[in-house]
Amino acid sequence: MRADALLRGATARIARLDAEVLLAYALGIERMALLMDLDRVVDGAAFAGLVDRRAAGEPLAYITGHREFWSLDLAVTPDVLIPRPDSETLIAAAIDHFAGTAGPGRVLDLGTGSGALLLAALSEWPRATGVGVDASAAALVVAAGNAVRLDFGDRATFIHGGWDAGDGAFDLILCNPPYIAVDDVLPRDVAEWEPHSALFAGDGLADYRLLAPVITARLGAGTAACVEIGATQAVAVTALLAAHGASLVVRRDLAGWPRCLVVTK
Repeated sequence: MRADALLRGATARIARLDAEVLLAYALGIERMALLMDLDRVVDGAAFAGLVDRRAAGEPLAYITGHREFWSLDLAVTPDVLIPRPDSETLIAAAIDHFAGTAGPGRVLDLGTGSGALLLAALSEWPRATGVGVDASAAALVVAAGNAVRLDFGDRATFIHGGWDAGDGAFDLILCNPPYIAVDDVLPRDVAEWEPHSALFAGDGLADYRLLAPVITARLGAGTAACVEIGATQAVAVTALLAAHGASLVVRRDLAGWPRCLVVTK
């Protein structure tokens, strides 16, 4: 069957862009190469199976096993949260904070997941090294694999632990903690597929209460923490951190929502 016919059939069940990405993935080519030759004849069996998975709600990134973040091609599995463009706000904020300096020498990523934030930071500061921490051993396997595949294996270390893990001093702390309230309603492809341990945190602030004393205790001269927050949480999380002596600046994402707190002391 021709590629254009397969895409027309698939778009009755899933979004056109998703169909294009999945067909290109099934063919082992880039999406633009597919769009430049929609007359090609394709065996649609493998593609049909991918469409079934997407129609059932499985996220595109888990089907293809990849997600781009800060121009890095990251491997992702259902063991890790899918990196989102909103989280790039943390890297942009860190770049602005260290502008005009040599940049951070040592980076700590709490709740590293796929390693997205840590590896993005290392891509910006070639002399930096970093530590990624996660409570999920399975997530650490994904993060370590990404570090090796992207040639950061000699600069990134990953350890199993909680919010207080990671020895020594750090110049930059990155953290995207769980911040969804357990009774919040999420889109199906998030709620049914992404790891709940990386999403839900009691009333949404539970992990920030634990993080506030830990992060502020690690801040020193020139040190900054960039912490992701939910779009409605700026006031509440700012108060939690300020109670421990922190100074804070709110950074907004591309949609204009408060998304990152830059924490200094």
